Amino acid sequence: MRAVQITSLNGPSALEVVTVDEPAAGPEDVVIDVHVAGVTFPEVLQSRGEYQLKPPLPFVPGSEVAGVVRSGPGFAPGRRVAAFPALGGFAEVVTARPAQVFPLPDAVSFEAGAALPMNYLTVHFGLVRRGRLRAGETVLVHGAAGGVGTAAVQLASALGARVIAVVSTEDKIDPARKAGADEVILADGFKDAAKELTGGRGVDVVVDPVGGDRFTDSLRSLAREGRLLVIGFTGGEIPQVKVNRLLLNNISVVGVGWGAFWVPQPNYLQEQWSDLAPLLAAGKLEPVLGRSFPLEDASLALRELDERRAIGKVLLTVR
Repeated sequence: MRAVQITSLNGPSALEVVTVDEPAAGPEDVVIDVHVAGVTFPEVLQSRGEYQLKPPLPFVPGSEVAGVVRSGPGFAPGRRVAAFPALGGFAEVVTARPAQVFPLPDAVSFEAGAALPMNYLTVHFGLVRRGRLRAGETVLVHGAAGGVGTAAVQLASALGARVIAVVSTEDKIDPARKAGADEVILADGFKDAAKELTGGRGVDVVVDPVGGDRFTDSLRSLAREGRLLVIGFTGGEIPQVKVNRLLLNNISVVGVGWGAFWVPQPNYLQEQWSDLAPLLAAGKLEPVLGRSFPLEDASLALRELDERRAIGKVLLTVR
C-alpha cells in the first residue's frame, strides 16, 4: 500500500511517500480502507521529534481518518466510519481498536468525518468535562479559524454558549463566523475587545490552543470564577503563570490533556461520540474544511499548519 513515512526529524520536509506492507491486524483490530486523513499539529511536532509520542524511525504518522471498514469486531464490512488510530493514518489502510472507531452518519462526508476525532473530541473533553460549560455562559476561542478553533466555536455554540472568536488576521474572520461565532475580534487587543463585548464583566471560559504571549491577557479577560482551558501551544512558547493572578478573580487554569485522560479508559471515547452524535445528526456540528492535499503532498499539508496559514481543517485525500 501507499503510505507517508517520517524518515528523519527534519520537519515537514522529511516526509516521504513509500510503498509498504499493509499493517498486520490482530483479532481485536478493525481494518479500515482510508479515504481521507485529517492533518493535526501533533504531526508537525512529530516530524521534529518534539511530540511526547516518539515512535522509532521510520514510521507512518496520522492520528485520524475516515473510510470504510474492511473487517473487524463490532463493525460490518462496508460500514462508513471515522477513527482515531493515533498512528498510521497517512496510508491507504489502517487498523484501530473498536473503542477508537466511530460510525459516520450517512449525511456526513468522509472529508467531514476525518475532521472530527481529534478536534471535536478534544474540545468536547475540554468544554464539557474540564471546563464545566453551562448554557448561557460566554466562551472566548483563540485560533478560531483553525481546526481546533472552529470545532470549539461550533461545539460551544451548540451547547448554548455565546461565542467570541479570536483570529490573527482579517482573512480569518469569515471562517470563524461560518463556524458559528457570535462575534469575531482580532488577536491584537483582544482583551479590551472582549471586555467591551461583555460590558466589562469578562468571559466565563477561554479556549486556548495557542499559548504564547496571549496567555496573560487571556487570564485578564476572564470573569469571576472563569476558566482558562489550556489545549496546546501552536504559538510555540509555553507560557508561565504568576499564580497570584488566579487569586484576584478566583479564576482557574485548567489542563486539557484529552489523550492522557482516555488512554487508560478508552471506552470514554464512545461516551463522547454518543454525546456528539445527536448534534452531528442535527447538522449542528459541520467541520469547517480547509485545503485538501493528495497523499504525495503531505509535506505541504504539514507546512500549512506549521506556518499558521491553515484556515479550517487541513486534509489528505488518500483515495
